[in-house]
Amino acid sequence: MASVQIQGVSKGYAGRTVLSGLSLDIQDGECFTLLGPSGCGKTVLMRLIAGFEAPDAGVILIGGDTVASAASGQMLPPDKRGLGMVFQDYAVWPHMSVFDNVSYPLQLAGIATGALQERTQRVVALVGLAGLEARLPSQLSGGQQQRVALARALVSEPRLLLLDEPLSNLDANLREEMRFEIKDLQRKLGITVLYVTHDQEIALGISDRLAVMDEQGALRQIGAPHEVYERPCDDFVFRFLGIANFLPVRRDGADLYIGGSSAAWVGPAPDKSGARLTAGFRPSDVLLSRGGAGLPGIVRRASFLGAQVDYLIDIAGTLIRAALPSHECLERGLLFVEGDHCLVSLASVQWFVGDLISEARV
Repeated sequence: MASVQIQGVSKGYAGRTVLSGLSLDIQDGECFTLLGPSGCGKTVLMRLIAGFEAPDAGVILIGGDTVASAASGQMLPPDKRGLGMVFQDYAVWPHMSVFDNVSYPLQLAGIATGALQERTQRVVALVGLAGLEARLPSQLSGGQQQRVALARALVSEPRLLLLDEPLSNLDANLREEMRFEIKDLQRKLGITVLYVTHDQEIALGISDRLAVMDEQGALRQIGAPHEVYERPCDDFVFRFLGIANFLPVRRDGADLYIGGSSAAWVGPAPDKSGARLTAGFRPSDVLLSRGGAGLPGIVRRASFLGAQVDYLIDIAGTLIRAALPSHECLERGLLFVEGDHCLVSLASVQWFVGDLISEARV
């Protein structure tokens, strides 16, 4: 196992800064996820930790040992850092069997035949490929090939496992299956895992802690998945962690109104001051009714998606998404059609200062 300390690390290419003065601590034995949009520098940071790139500034430590320092020029080679790594593409040798693919790092290290066979068989069984050792990659499914890549990364018993978008080439069902298996493996082995992804569901599902990065490579928020999801530090984090609805709210004395309309705000009270605010909420926070209290809305689109019904609703000129369980819609007579009037209540609201919708348009 190993902790990772990144201290004031910067990296740029051809005059373009990708990371600037970034600092981050990953604890020993945790599954830590770097989550951010494409091009934000997640993979660059991974390559710096792995030793494929050298930082322009700053220091990187693994297990308390300095593996890279821009000031001193110290740069420990990747094969000396005690790492395992799985990439987005499976990178398995097509002409080699499952056994040979997995055991390849041990062959390079000159491990004795008996130990090589024992360790390879153990890790093959660990990833659920027992009995498939003689098969070629072409005889395996995508999920099985990814398990081969994972087993090959684990066979050397690394102190740190780096996973760079390893599930992005799998279909939705396999992605869901594999994310649980990776988390289960991490718990069984007790190793430190650094996972890089732009997939919010994977990040929320496997992480002990996660860090949200923005397009400039800055860390916006670090915390446990439920903390970051329930208490985002700003609207960027809120937007990035799932479908986000925003309603502009105007304060006029003691009264609140939707945007520039005369429609009164009905919902949780703001916890922030200011004449212009934005109420942020998820589709699952929206409660619909045909009568009683609520914000008046008009259904602009209704989509039956099996387990849930997805609505697009116009509230005083602003469109929001609502997701209701299908059984609830059936039981409570909430199957609306396009053009229906409805009333919208909100179970939870995140408040942001300013009119984020108008600011985004500008």
